[in-house]
Amino acid sequence: MPLHFFRRQTAPAMPPFVAPLVWTFVCLLCLLAWDVAGNDRALAHTFGSIAGFPLRDHWFLVQVMHEVPRRMAWLLVLLLVASIWYPWGPLRRLQRGERLQLAATTLLALSVVSLLKYTSTTSCPWDLAEFGGTARYASHWALGVLDGGSGKCFPAGHASAGFAFMGGYFVLRGRHNRSAHLWLTGSLLAGLALGWAQQTRGAHFLSHTLWTGWLCWTTAWLCDLAARGIKARSLDAPRPDASTTTTSL
Repeated sequence: MPLHFFRRQTAPAMPPFVAPLVWTFVCLLCLLAWDVAGNDRALAHTFGSIAGFPLRDHWFLVQVMHEVPRRMAWLLVLLLVASIWYPWGPLRRLQRGERLQLAATTLLALSVVSLLKYTSTTSCPWDLAEFGGTARYASHWALGVLDGGSGKCFPAGHASAGFAFMGGYFVLRGRHNRSAHLWLTGSLLAGLALGWAQQTRGAHFLSHTLWTGWLCWTTAWLCDLAARGIKARSLDAPRPDASTTTTSL
């Protein structure tokens, strides 16, 4: 019997899209379960009441956790765009196409969240009558239903100032796995922290923040699939045969 029969067979490498697909699907199921459970309002009542949200105008939550991160996020976006032509710091290790993917993914994630937020008829918790406002509660899945408030509160736009940068994970994971996971962890923590600050102020329900994270992650993953597809097609494109090329003198 051949000796190689006893050797451990090497498992085929997992395609790069499988792990993100699994995580995307699992997180989607968790989000849907949270929505079905209807825990948003119960959690909001731990921070507010019929008298409103006491922390709504707290200086730390308004200035440090809202205004400063918002400006810093847009500054970082501008730096990422500029790095396409003028790379800085660790971005010098990336190819121009990778820097383009990082900047484009971030801008697209911000745009997706902003577009959905602009068209949403869902009002913020502090607008609801049960928290001292005038609107009545309506699920963000009740598309087109007017709740009597100002709307435009789903998903959470402020949390996207952290979540939108998750695209860096997909850019870096093929080069430096540890840096990719650090980038992803930082983006997740930033988005969750910003979303939680808005939660305590009454500006958003928890589901608003979680859906923003899922949307930004999915946008980044789809952009990565598109970038891989473009790269694969460019590598498969036929090249002119040097042996048949003649030089005119």
